Amino acid sequence: MLAADEIDALVIIYIPVDISRRQVILDAIDAGITAGRSAGGMDKPVLACLMVEEGLSQPLQVDRECIPTYAFPEAAARVLSKVADYAAWRSQPLGMFLEFDDIDAQAARDTCRKALEQRGAGWLSTEETRGVLLALGLPVAPGGVAHSADDAVEVARSLGFPVAVKLASHQIVHKTEMGGIFLHVQDAAGVQRAFEAIRQRLTEEGKLAAMQGVLVQPMVSGVVEAMVGVITDPLFGPLIAFGLGGVHVEILGDVRFRVTPLTDRDASDMVREIRGYRLLEGYRGHEPADVKALEEVLLRISLLVEEVPEITELDLNPILTRPPGQGCQIVDARLRVEPPNRG
Repeated sequence: MLAADEIDALVIIYIPVDISRRQVILDAIDAGITAGRSAGGMDKPVLACLMVEEGLSQPLQVDRECIPTYAFPEAAARVLSKVADYAAWRSQPLGMFLEFDDIDAQAARDTCRKALEQRGAGWLSTEETRGVLLALGLPVAPGGVAHSADDAVEVARSLGFPVAVKLASHQIVHKTEMGGIFLHVQDAAGVQRAFEAIRQRLTEEGKLAAMQGVLVQPMVSGVVEAMVGVITDPLFGPLIAFGLGGVHVEILGDVRFRVTPLTDRDASDMVREIRGYRLLEGYRGHEPADVKALEEVLLRISLLVEEVPEITELDLNPILTRPPGQGCQIVDARLRVEPPNRG
């Protein structure tokens, strides 16, 4: 079988019925593998499922080759599939680490380090987060932070109605749960009511000190909502996540991860590996999304966490995608910093 052209790999399964003949069978397997290697099957993987009386797998040494053995055939098949996947991955063309000439990594570092010096580890403010993202050339939705109702009205008028009014706070992460988001606000009076409503809710909850104002943004629409995140693993370091945004990421868990730094191939694969990629392609009459813009966001975020090791967690959700060639916009973002581990 090892010498046959139509055979790519071999899994040997032996479950002894007569224990007295076990060594004879094992010797025969040894001889068969040796003969198969000599007959032309030198580069083909061989795995084994060899059982002994106590139900344990027995290692198999053939000449100078150690044959991996497993307790059950299913385990051997799973391992072989992973080996095949890895070989396919190794055979791909090499990816490239892209550089961008419109970034200001030093400004991003300065913002994060200043926040650490002033407050210690924790979440950046809305203004600080926007500053870091803009320094890396990321497509942050236009808008501004206002510290009073009148200031919020001025920002809204400069953007044009309708607008979104959101709580700005580095202490309160989940703004929706605190009633801190008002959408489709149509006029100046509505902006003032939204500001006061947020202020009143925080007062009732005893958290008014956490309010740093409100973020006023224009109402924007997109084809599909996506998300990009960063978490820090104690072994692997920064991991970048990609998936559909909004409630999709929480309910479906359709997310792909990569270790930084990302190549262009990594970014392309991450976007296309999610089960929801069909939505980004355009589904049942819906417009496709600007996939290239999402890939660029992933590459810029990879560069950000490489350049600023103080960043330990990042969540861009949602990112509103537009049709091809029209880019995307980051509508909401939060960013956590901690002193880097110098060890």
